Amino acid sequence: MSHTSKIAQSLSIRPRNVENTIALLEEGATVPFIARYRKEMTGSLDEVQIADIRDLLNKLIEIDKRRATILQTIEEQGNLTDALRKKIEQADTLTQLEDLYLPYKRKRKTRATKAREKGLEPLAKVLIEQRENDVEYRAKSFLKNGVENIEEALQGARDIIAEWVNENTLARNKVRYQFERNAQVTAKLVKGKEEEGEKFRDYFKFEEPLHKCPSHRLLAIRRGEEEGILRVGIAPDEDDALDILDRIFVKNNSAAAEQVEIAIKDSYKRLLQPSIETEFRNSSKAKADEEAIRVFAENLRQLLLASPLGQKRVLAIDPGFRSGCKVVCLNEQGELIYNTAIYPHPPQKDYHHAMGDLVHLAGKYKIDAIAIGNGTASRETETLVKEADFGRDVQVFMVSENGASIYSASAVAREEFPNKDITVRGAVSIGRRLMDPLAELVKIDAKSIGVGQYQHDVDQNSLKKKLDEVVESSVNRVGINLNTASKHLLTYVSGLGPKLAQNIVDFRSDNGPFRSRSAIKKVPRMGAKAYEQCAGFLRIRDAKNPLDNSAVHPESYAIVKQMAKDLNCSVADLIEQEHLRKQINIQQYVTETTGLPTLKDIVQELAKPGLDPRGAAQTFSFSEGIKSIEDVHEGMIVPGIVTNITNFGCFVDIGVKQDGLVHISQLANKFVKDPNDIVKLHQHVEVKVMEVDIKRNRVNLSMKF
Repeated sequence: MSHTSKIAQSLSIRPRNVENTIALLEEGATVPFIARYRKEMTGSLDEVQIADIRDLLNKLIEIDKRRATILQTIEEQGNLTDALRKKIEQADTLTQLEDLYLPYKRKRKTRATKAREKGLEPLAKVLIEQRENDVEYRAKSFLKNGVENIEEALQGARDIIAEWVNENTLARNKVRYQFERNAQVTAKLVKGKEEEGEKFRDYFKFEEPLHKCPSHRLLAIRRGEEEGILRVGIAPDEDDALDILDRIFVKNNSAAAEQVEIAIKDSYKRLLQPSIETEFRNSSKAKADEEAIRVFAENLRQLLLASPLGQKRVLAIDPGFRSGCKVVCLNEQGELIYNTAIYPHPPQKDYHHAMGDLVHLAGKYKIDAIAIGNGTASRETETLVKEADFGRDVQVFMVSENGASIYSASAVAREEFPNKDITVRGAVSIGRRLMDPLAELVKIDAKSIGVGQYQHDVDQNSLKKKLDEVVESSVNRVGINLNTASKHLLTYVSGLGPKLAQNIVDFRSDNGPFRSRSAIKKVPRMGAKAYEQCAGFLRIRDAKNPLDNSAVHPESYAIVKQMAKDLNCSVADLIEQEHLRKQINIQQYVTETTGLPTLKDIVQELAKPGLDPRGAAQTFSFSEGIKSIEDVHEGMIVPGIVTNITNFGCFVDIGVKQDGLVHISQLANKFVKDPNDIVKLHQHVEVKVMEVDIKRNRVNLSMKF
């Protein structure tokens, strides 16, 4: 079966669409570009489906590479029969391939190889036939080559049989099936680690079916094992597994059969069970990683697509007590125009002077909004700001500080503000996050943003790959302003990358703003393919051609011009006048390469060119009387902001410096399978306080009231 057929069957996608998608990927097209501008070829597959095709194709290619290596190795050994070749060529998975390869794999010196060297393989063959009742008599003839007694001869023969059992494909598959259906994951406390492992107390004596163990629990258990707190095992019932193996290998009740039974038990405990357990440890870890990465990716997507304030003048505050509050003023483009520090909180308590400074700065720099970091002293600083009289309406926002310190100390921040303290850089980042979360957060390693679960425990390469894809998808979904975008933002645009992004910034710096999309063709190293991939995701405000500020790709400009010509109007008229757009009969513009999906997208885009899909930022206020966990009491109903979503619920900031947990069972008055069905990141919610544990600094909340 071809790769196309396998992928189509596995993903339930039409083979023709799979074939076209693979062709586009091999030509160098990006996932966002294919999803947005090649719908006719793919049957309107979305980004997830296209990425699935790509990933499955890569997996099949890796299997093919391994298959070729195995065939070559066995052939060089002189052991490749036609039957074995056929089995290897028909194997669909790496597991199947490795099982077939196992008997031919070069091994370190094992008990079985030592027994073979002593000439005991013929005895093993006699025993495995199970026709011999006087096994000791048969063993006597093998007392040579260093074999000193009958028991040693029988032991060596059993070692060889144990290896045969372990390498038997049917046996491995049967045991594998037992693991799939009946394996239990168990955890026990390592003696003497009670105090050190307090946070793993729930797993000191733990047992659960592996197939029911959720990813977050499995990752927690594995972390406990990594830290030396827990001893963890994964296995089905041993007697059940041995019964299955006996049915495969034991033929009768002879003395030889008894030897085979002993060998089977040894094989299972010493070779087969540890081998399959390792497989299931790896596969369950991979599944847990995949789920944890999915949760992290979805949270990151929501965070990146959070509503921006837009191009407003912002005063941003990074709050603090002893070191004061760092204050910066930013213009509409997010450029730093002033910075200072105020000291309204203990120990200085210069409250009124600090308030006066804020009022003065807000007036002098015509501030539209104030952004306050949600870390230390945030609630106290919020009170200060809200008590100030600015003489006009100035919106106040609480902004997440997660990752701001990472940015402050980064090379990116040093390059932007070489002469500023890291705390000033942090305040700038807080302000810019309010103006445009996406543009600012792309500068920070996604792992540092803090919206996942067990992100340090999962496979780091897989995590980085997925998070980079989410950033790329988000950037291209929104589209970016070509004349204001940073190098870091441009890097994630379809078809660009770090080098071209830098070239665009340098060209813009030397030649002024771009006046049209086609002008970027003059950027060094901007080839036709790169231009094709990136052009539709770049926006140029106030361009001569209004389509340059839309998601209409330049390759479709001629179609729009023809639409305008047929209606005896200009492209600008089409964009501005709804009644003209309603007169467009898209059927008459269908060609071999441009179908209805693209034409529908074009008409929809003409109605909202350049419109940011993220909506507008909303202000929020915590309860006035709550500033610390000591102020929180059971039964209270308070406002909060969702800060993190996990498989077991969500965390909500209620303004006490410690996020409370809404367990999945407390999210709604109905069964909830996925918390994302109920809440979204940064959603404003009302929650009821169910339990307060001041000693452990925990607050349990509910949305069921």
